[in-house]
Amino acid sequence: MHSPTANVPETVPWVARVSMYAYPTATALLIFAVWEAVTRAGWVSSLILPAPSIIIATSFENLPLLLQMSGTTAAEFLLGFALSVAIGLPLGALVVYARPIELAIYPLLVAFQTLPKAAVAPIFIVWLGTGITSKVLIAFSIAFFPIVIDTVVGLRSAQPETIHLVRSMGGSALQVFWYVRFPNALPAIFAGLKVASTLAVVGAIVGEFVSSDRGLGYLVLVANGELKTPLVFACVLILTILGIVFYFLVEQLEKFVVRWHVSSRQVEAVGTY
Repeated sequence: MHSPTANVPETVPWVARVSMYAYPTATALLIFAVWEAVTRAGWVSSLILPAPSIIIATSFENLPLLLQMSGTTAAEFLLGFALSVAIGLPLGALVVYARPIELAIYPLLVAFQTLPKAAVAPIFIVWLGTGITSKVLIAFSIAFFPIVIDTVVGLRSAQPETIHLVRSMGGSALQVFWYVRFPNALPAIFAGLKVASTLAVVGAIVGEFVSSDRGLGYLVLVANGELKTPLVFACVLILTILGIVFYFLVEQLEKFVVRWHVSSRQVEAVGTY
């Protein structure tokens, strides 16, 4: 039978990949161009909204300071993210495999997630001080919940028929987990990891806003107090770059680990229509 995609050029997937980045890039450039024009025309005070060119110039002028502060912030959210993975994945598996754990812990996790972390952050500062430990714990407290939830959803999404087949062939509970449940849960787990990667950055900044003497959040507070609005936007720019890079790394890891999944071939499938 003739394949409907037989006459599709081999370059279509490449074009589809390029379009994924071209459209948002063009949109961002258009927004920055309008932003630049509005501020240059004097319609908005530079004290309130500096032009993108001024923000970029300020970033280069203060690059050593920004790099130093971003190193502290990056260490905080990376450690918080790693801790959320180390605790969130096993906890999600326990919720699936141990009914008493689910009944005892799961409602408490949901209740803790509803708490505003900005209100809880000062408590962590009191308990652990103003050092990096409190910032890591705040980043962890914000980031670990999506990992737990998506791990639970992913592990429970395995087809019962497949599980019964493996067990009928003499497979142990560990083999069912390793060869059926865990591979099937990987797309959902990585969805949680990508959400957690952004939340960990937010958690680190929240901790620095509450109490710190270094980091991009601390620099934002200092620059804002001194009415250095371009420096505030420069910090936001660096934070955005850090968040995007971290998210991109997690996404690339997902494409490598679950390249067999249909989601990893979504771009090619879209490009063939």
